[in-house]
Amino acid sequence: MVTELISKYVWLIQTVSKAGLEGLSLEEIQSRWERRWDSPYSRRTFCNHREAVAEVFGIDIECNRSTRRYFIRYPDSLEGNTAWMVNTFTVKSLLELSRERLSGRVSVENIPSGQIYLADIMAAMLDNVKIVISYKKYSSAAPESLTVSPYALKEDMKRWYLIGFTDERKAMRVYGLDRICSLEVTGDRFRLPAGFDVDELFYDSYGVYIHNGDPSAEVVLECSPDQAGFFRDLPLHHSQKISMEDGKAVISFRAVPNTRMIMDLCSLGSKIRIVSPAAVRDAVLDEFRKALEKY
Repeated sequence: MVTELISKYVWLIQTVSKAGLEGLSLEEIQSRWERRWDSPYSRRTFCNHREAVAEVFGIDIECNRSTRRYFIRYPDSLEGNTAWMVNTFTVKSLLELSRERLSGRVSVENIPSGQIYLADIMAAMLDNVKIVISYKKYSSAAPESLTVSPYALKEDMKRWYLIGFTDERKAMRVYGLDRICSLEVTGDRFRLPAGFDVDELFYDSYGVYIHNGDPSAEVVLECSPDQAGFFRDLPLHHSQKISMEDGKAVISFRAVPNTRMIMDLCSLGSKIRIVSPAAVRDAVLDEFRKALEKY
């Protein structure tokens, strides 16, 4: 039910934003709604959806009172997580609508992101209520029950992650949605820490890791100008910088080194050379030596 509602909110955002500043009248919106959803669209429902879009996505659907037309003032400026979420739900809806008509012509990778729990977690976040999850680590023989205050959701490398305070651990933890076996939304409320921002939490992180104040390091790599083009399109880290020295591209970024960083650098193989820090370079060399021993 929540997933369907979010899909409808996204449809409303897309429909109004496409009309530009000229906007659409309520009658035009109602007509397009009825063609898309095959059901009537009352003024009251539209107003409720309009308020929800502002609350969930932070997007205001304004009304020009002189023309009585609805519009989004900056339709081309949807940024960051909002644009990603809108695009994700839009693509999902298009795929569902065209599955039969385009069978055999559209191929989508199966992503183990635990999407069945995404809407329930978002609903719990909106109401600031705790959830109880049955969570099974890759290294565990059986799942464990955990009570979590859902602070945030973050997508990374085709996976969704839940970030929240866990009562049993008395600390903030990160959970992959694909490892959640079951989920229950409780009626127990929690208070989000003042000023909490998930992007700030992971600002110095590489991937979705809570580093608990570990020092960050500037990582410097060398690669060919052609390879630098891939890094330009898909940066290794948000702090990444690219420069040219003696015909080589120099890639640098600042983050707290962790296992995920080492594995990502290993996957690049001979395409890069790690200049510094020595600890990161040595860790990658050690992984290469271990791999070589297996052959």
